Amino acid sequence: MRLSSPIYKLKRRARLLARDNDIRLHEALNQIATKEGFRDWSHLASRYCKATPAKEIMSQLNPGDTVLIGARPGHGKTLLGLELAVLAEKSDRKGYIFSLDYNEADVWDRFEKLGLRSKEYYRSIVVDTSDDICATYIIECLDNTPDHAIVVVDYLQLLDEKRSNPPLEEQVRALKKFAVKRGAIVVMISQIDRAFELSSSDMPSVDDIRLPNPLDLSIFDKRCFLHDGEVQIEIAA
Repeated sequence: MRLSSPIYKLKRRARLLARDNDIRLHEALNQIATKEGFRDWSHLASRYCKATPAKEIMSQLNPGDTVLIGARPGHGKTLLGLELAVLAEKSDRKGYIFSLDYNEADVWDRFEKLGLRSKEYYRSIVVDTSDDICATYIIECLDNTPDHAIVVVDYLQLLDEKRSNPPLEEQVRALKKFAVKRGAIVVMISQIDRAFELSSSDMPSVDDIRLPNPLDLSIFDKRCFLHDGEVQIEIAA
């Protein structure tokens, strides 16, 4: 599926259209979708979900992998993480989303933007938005669950925001150890430093990851970067 612009830009265009014409956002989204050749925004979002790189990324993941997804705001990193959680069921896994950034209603709202209905997936996906989320919390929540889970953490830089939580690197290593032991896949969504937008690079790299606290990024088995609708996957040597 080829769009005239990345989906995040189409959403921005719809917001401007709604503001300038004093119409509801869903009406503006439907108008944008119609111009792109779709019945409405739900139709576009559903087709977009099928065309995104989530399936390709999933095919490259192995039990025990710890994966980083990095992008600037609005470039689809959270949506990609949610898609991977949805695909968990199709690979005989259970999907878990631990978010320190959104409340539960916001998470399900983003599922719907992917063209998915939350009621269809609530049995196969667990959404947890507790303020207590950290590596220890996640591991304890999964202690009595089946192996081979897909765990999405949104997002990396918030794990040690509380001073009572262990250092970031200690937490990431603990999650890595858990993934290897249980055959799980841990996906961590990451911020990219604002300085990237002032650079001449077409795609963020490991050097652009925002790290307010020290972290050895070689811990991650795979790194995935997104920008302007393009995706780059790096596999650790």
